[in-house]
Amino acid sequence: MLMPASRAVARAVLLTVAGVTAAGCGGTPSTSSGSAQDADRSSTAAASQPGGTSRDADSSPHQEEQMKMQITIGDQRLQATIFDSAAGRDLITQLPLTIDMVDHGSVEKTGPLPAPLSRDGQPDGADPDIGDVGYYAPGNDLVFYYGDQSYYSGIVIIGRLDGDAANLIADLDGAITATAEVHTG
Repeated sequence: MLMPASRAVARAVLLTVAGVTAAGCGGTPSTSSGSAQDADRSSTAAASQPGGTSRDADSSPHQEEQMKMQITIGDQRLQATIFDSAAGRDLITQLPLTIDMVDHGSVEKTGPLPAPLSRDGQPDGADPDIGDVGYYAPGNDLVFYYGDQSYYSGIVIIGRLDGDAANLIADLDGAITATAEVHTG
C-alpha cells in the first residue's frame, strides 16, 4: 500500500518516538491512584486482546510499536496508549482530529471519526474495561470508556487511557469536544 508522503513521514516519526520512549522506560510509570487495579485489569484483559496478548505495555511483545495519543478536553490534557493494530494505525493516520463527543449511558463518550478504521485481525466484538479506548465500527465512532460496558458486537479495543484519564472523563457531564493528536514527548 502506498501512503502519501506526509502520512509516511508521520508514521516513521511516530514509530521512532515510540521506540525511543519504550527503550528509555525501565518500568511501568506509577500513577497516584488505581495503578494496582489497572495492572490487575491489564493481566485479566489478555484474553480479550487479539492473539491473547496482554494489553499491559510492559508485557506486550510489541511495546516499542505502541503509539501515544494526547487528548485535550477544555484545559485538561490526557494521554492514551494506542495499540499496534490495523485499527490503531488507521486512527493515528487520521490525527490530529477534533471530535464532538456525546455521553452514552454514563459509561462512555463517543464521537464520529472522519473515516472508518480497519477491523483486520480483530474479534467480532469486545467487553471493554474502564479506561479502554475503543472503536465502535457500526457508528464509526471513537470511544473513551469511563464506566462498565458489557460485551457488544462491533466494539474494537484500540488502546488504553493513561493514568487517571478515565476518572477525569467520568467527571465531565454531557457532551464534550476532544482534540486528539500524536503525542511526541
